[in-house]
Amino acid sequence: MRRIGPRVEDLPDEALLAGFAAGDPELAAAFVRTFQSKVYGVARRIVADAGTAEDVAQSTFERAWRHARTYDPRRGSVGAWLGIIARNLAIDAVRVRPVVPVDATALLRAMTEEDGGASRPERAALEAESVTTLRAALRQLPTEQARAIVLAGIAGLSANQVAANERIPLGTAKTRIRTAMLKLRSGLHQDGPDHA
Repeated sequence: MRRIGPRVEDLPDEALLAGFAAGDPELAAAFVRTFQSKVYGVARRIVADAGTAEDVAQSTFERAWRHARTYDPRRGSVGAWLGIIARNLAIDAVRVRPVVPVDATALLRAMTEEDGGASRPERAALEAESVTTLRAALRQLPTEQARAIVLAGIAGLSANQVAANERIPLGTAKTRIRTAMLKLRSGLHQDGPDHA
């Protein structure tokens, strides 16, 4: 059946959303085409995994279809509304992701050794003065604090995940991270250009 009226590509986003919610195949396809890269991009930036980002994008469109009637144009554009849905679903996906044990010793060794096993392009990037200074500061920390700060700051683990990885109480993990941060901040500040 041929559509009479404006071309689908010329319809406003709100009309595409209404058609998507109503189950119109042509409008639904146009809606997804219009917003798929934005939705996937939001998810990909948060989950940092292509497969999970695709799952989040699909879930975003499913949720948009189920809750299209709740969309309020006074609160923002359709794209912004979808972006919020994608962001929330991506954050949920990250929260439920299982903790993958990290070898803190190997990670710490890679951060504190001059070479760190890096390839030539990586070695060139790691030779920056700030990285050298950070490595020196990490070497000055007690091992357990250095491990905690590397797991949190470099591997991106939460305090809960650091505690699980290191098999220590949460309070201990938080204390080690906080103490290491303060020592690093103090040490880096003293080694900065004003104290050279």
